[in-house]
Amino acid sequence: MNKTQLTLIALTSLLFACKEKPKNINPLGQPDIISVRVAPVSSFGVTGSIQTTGLVSTENETNYSFKIGGVISSIQVNEGQFFKKGQLLATLNTTEIAAGLAQADLGVDKARRDYARALNLYKDSVFTLEQLQNTKTALDLARKTSEATAFNQRYAKIYAASDGVVTKKVASEGEVIGGGMPVLMTSSTQKNDSYLLKVGVTDQEWAGIRAGQLAIINLDGYPDQQFQATVLRKMQSADAAIGSFQVELKLQLGNLKPAIGMFGKATIQTNTSQNATVIPFSALVEADGETGYIFTPKGTNRVRKVPVTILKFDNKNVYLKDKLQEIDQIVTSNSAYLNEQSIVKIIK
Repeated sequence: MNKTQLTLIALTSLLFACKEKPKNINPLGQPDIISVRVAPVSSFGVTGSIQTTGLVSTENETNYSFKIGGVISSIQVNEGQFFKKGQLLATLNTTEIAAGLAQADLGVDKARRDYARALNLYKDSVFTLEQLQNTKTALDLARKTSEATAFNQRYAKIYAASDGVVTKKVASEGEVIGGGMPVLMTSSTQKNDSYLLKVGVTDQEWAGIRAGQLAIINLDGYPDQQFQATVLRKMQSADAAIGSFQVELKLQLGNLKPAIGMFGKATIQTNTSQNATVIPFSALVEADGETGYIFTPKGTNRVRKVPVTILKFDNKNVYLKDKLQEIDQIVTSNSAYLNEQSIVKIIK
């Protein structure tokens, strides 16, 4: 028998020896004893809440546009820029509009002369009453045309209706644009309490939300601060783009003015309460979605694995839907190293 064969036999023997070694047996041949701590099971009423995320917006969003079409002469603001109420935002090239207004004024002058001539001829019994009335109607039409042209000329410039910020610049200088087409998309910042956090929720969560409910907000731009908010309104139809229902939370920010589109996290208090069993994070093992497991003492040195259903988490505890009947204590340390064959020692 050569050296290679002897080596293979030795390795095979070692492999079988390792496979036949019982679990939880230390090198001295004694069972491993795992020290664990236990705690009593507690349960109490838990206020319901909904965790969700969204983006900062404002209560009043406005799309500014020109009433008539034309060539854009200038845009005075850029994306992200704040503006004041009454500030000039954009203008059209008024060459064509000014020519139209001048033409309308000339039409008024001609209709006025025609009416004056017709009135004199009517007094001399040369014109009939119908002819006089026709010239008066032509004068009235010319005046109305001039008024409409002057009105359109005033709306060849866009002025801010309130304080705000430009969220998107849709058109550019020199571009030909039709009447009513958006030029600037803006959000009003006239008041600090006009800021909103628009969040998406599921249909079940939507049904549990009511206007006026309180919420706690964390904004990414202000990681060390928490803000209060209330539910302003909830949309009555789902957002087709993202497939969730939209809820608007009115933020209380004091003097802060966050950027439009800033990411935020919200915890909405739904004013509902239900009994829940509370356990520390260390007691939960093999968590997967709403399911998980805990260990409870069995006798003096054994444990039993129990499945549980998770209600929610917070910063310290796990809340379970299960009442854990006939279970007085749970293992709160070294749970990850346990199975139902483990031998344990409960320490104080």
